[in-house]
Order: sequence, then C-alpha cells, then structure tokens
Amino acid sequence: MNRLIRWMVTAAICSAWPVLLLARQDAQSGIPVSMVVTLEPRRESVIPQVDRDNLAVYQGKDQRPITGFEPLDGSSMQLLILIGDSSGSGFNTNIDNLKEFVNALPSTTEIGIGYMRNGLAQMTAKFTHDHAAAAKSIRLATGPGGADVGPYDSLVDAIKRWPESTAKRREVIMLSSGIEGLGGGYTSDNPYVNSGIRAAQKAGIVVYCIYVPSVGHYGHSLWRMSWGQNFLSQLADETGGESYMVGFSPPVSLQPFFDQISKAMQHQYLLTFTARAEEKAGLQPVRIVVTGKDASIAAAGKVYVKAGL
Repeated sequence: MNRLIRWMVTAAICSAWPVLLLARQDAQSGIPVSMVVTLEPRRESVIPQVDRDNLAVYQGKDQRPITGFEPLDGSSMQLLILIGDSSGSGFNTNIDNLKEFVNALPSTTEIGIGYMRNGLAQMTAKFTHDHAAAAKSIRLATGPGGADVGPYDSLVDAIKRWPESTAKRREVIMLSSGIEGLGGGYTSDNPYVNSGIRAAQKAGIVVYCIYVPSVGHYGHSLWRMSWGQNFLSQLADETGGESYMVGFSPPVSLQPFFDQISKAMQHQYLLTFTARAEEKAGLQPVRIVVTGKDASIAAAGKVYVKAGL
C-alpha cells in the first residue's frame, strides 16, 4: 500500500514538473511591454542624447530589463482632440490657432475631433489623414454651462470607440475646465477621474490637458475651478502627458500650449521592457529613471501587463 502511495505521489510530481518549469521560465523571462515616454530637460534647455543604457525601469521595487528604446519623432500617430462643449471664450477665440495646429501636423498623423458633452464624445471628425477636413470640423463650443459634466467619462467613451490602427502612438489633447460636475469627491481619488486614467493607461494613450474655463456658474466658482485644474493635472501626469494653464482666467492665446505639445511630441520614444509575469492581467505600477544624463522623463504611472502562465 505504501509503495502504491509513493508511486502515485511520484507520478503526480513528475506530471506537474513541466508546468512548474514553464511557469518558472515565464516568470524569469517576463512579459514584453511597450509604452510611449517623453524626454525632458532637467536643468538645461537642451535635451542631451539618451539611450537605453541611461534608463532604469522599475515595476514596483523590481528593476526590469529594457529591450528597446526607439525614437518616435516623425513616426505614425493617432491624435484625438477632445473639446469641452461648455468651454467659454478661452476656446472660442482660439479656434483659428487650433485649426493652424491641426493643419501643421505631420502627414503621418491621423487626427480626430470630438466634443465632450454629458459623458460622451461626440465626434465631428473621425480619424483621418485629411487634416484640412478635420480642421474644418472644429466649431464653437455651444453647450450650456455644465454640459461637459463627465469629461472623464467622455474620455473613456472615446477610448472605448477608438479604431484599431498600426500607429505607434495614440495621444489625446483635452481642452476642458476639468470640472467633474457629478462630484465623486474633491480628492486625488475621484472615481470618475480615476476611471479616465485607468482607461488611458490600459490603452497606452498619452493625454495632454489644456485648462479652458467653462461658461455659466462653473466658470467662476473658484473651488470648482481649482479642483478642475487639479484633476486635469492628475490625468496628464499619470498618463505620461502634461497639463497647461494660466491661472483661472481664459488664456489670451492657446498657441504657446500647442507649441509646447508639438515640441514634446518631437522627443517621444517607444520604450520596451520585460515586465514581471503576474497571474492576472492588469495595470502594474512602473517608474522610469534617467541616470548619468541631465534629463528627466514623462511616462505613465502604470502600464497594462498581460497575464503570465
């Protein structure tokens, strides 16, 4: 009887060993992950030459091997411009600037235009290489005050309906007051803001935010405007983008912001590294450090990692 039991245990171990070995090998090799990152100067105005040997990637506390660092300037991109439909004069007086920005985009860029209203993204131009047609679709913001209730839900809606593409970059420029009219708490843990961040991080989308005050009561409610700016900054920072604003007043011109975004896009790279294999797919915290160079890097705080074996 004892011999039979020993034989059964040995057989079970032998049958499980290949699976355990594969799982161990998968944990060691990990899961390949790519993300768009942006180099920035740390002290000087000129960004130094940076290569993969100057970078360190951490998943939690574990440093992970970098397998690629490819410059993306001039590469294909899908860019979606999302406009709060209750934006005030800060947007309406700058429509010509926005059209000029769209028309000046590289020919490799597919551009889409959408208006955020009541948690939805209403597209006036689907993704197209016809920049003139996309620019022509830009209109005045016509919604009443508070019509952009749910700007972060609008972002999620746009991401859900984002068409498949082989483009190496997917990015958003979001012009909004940032005010979440549905509430959810005025903290960094607002569920609507977090939902937008998670959706962008999972899709690998970089979000740039430009603060444009709303019309109506929301446009002069100081505490709402303050938290709106905080939310936009949080969204941009945690997805690898930047947020732009000039106090609480409508910007005289949006052109300097578009110029800064264009410059940032010229210093983007596709960073590929081997993430630690997890039992379940999901977002994993990452941190990227530049070493030995006077430069810093803007990158999403989390990346989506597929499940291991």
